Amino acid sequence: MQALWPLVKREFTAYFATPIAYVFVVIFAALAGVFTFQIGVFYERGIADLIPFFQYLPWLFLVLAPAISMRLWAEERRTGTIELLMTLPLTTTTAVIAKWLAGWLFMGLALVATMTLWITVNWLGEPDNAVIAISYLGSWATAGVFLAMGAAASAITRNQVIAFILAALLIFIFLTAGTPIVLDAARAVLPQAAVDAIAALSAMTHFASINRGVVVLSDVVYWVSMILFWLFVNVIVVELKKAD
Repeated sequence: MQALWPLVKREFTAYFATPIAYVFVVIFAALAGVFTFQIGVFYERGIADLIPFFQYLPWLFLVLAPAISMRLWAEERRTGTIELLMTLPLTTTTAVIAKWLAGWLFMGLALVATMTLWITVNWLGEPDNAVIAISYLGSWATAGVFLAMGAAASAITRNQVIAFILAALLIFIFLTAGTPIVLDAARAVLPQAAVDAIAALSAMTHFASINRGVVVLSDVVYWVSMILFWLFVNVIVVELKKAD
């Protein structure tokens, strides 16, 4: 694991090799403001909190996570640099973790850019800052899950557009699994135990509780297990693709 952090640094700095990363962060922060103040009718609610922001944030991740993850492995395979990467003195697991960590740090940076909303809501009123801080941590954990899914999708193909679509589709499934329309449809054909299992797999189910400032052990287990599972899938896919 000695090669982990140098590779994380290499991957993280690669995001800023072009101005695209800066533009992306600015656009993400701007969209967060639009969803909070315009679509989330922040002023009309008359409540000093960031619930509108966190309610829409997972849907912003639906675009952000695939956009960040699509290049992680697809670009390496397209340019042929994956062969060079695999000849370095590191394991596939180390490479997968390093790429994921670099992307997760970048998503964390994008979240930091939205903290102007936190400053604004404190200027306008007296919010529960502990709840907001916990919600930000939950948001970053959710971003980590989505990024792990996207990284696994990126390892399947050398085409970044296909990688983006696959990741977005996968994230969309896990986002909507816990919505009333999906659960109601499931109840019509499945036993309650299966319906509960579908709801438990939904990222929205676990994000909702921490959005209220409540940290539940089952939510932490969900985030950790989902990240580990999709990183494991990522490792398996990369190993299988070595023969291509």
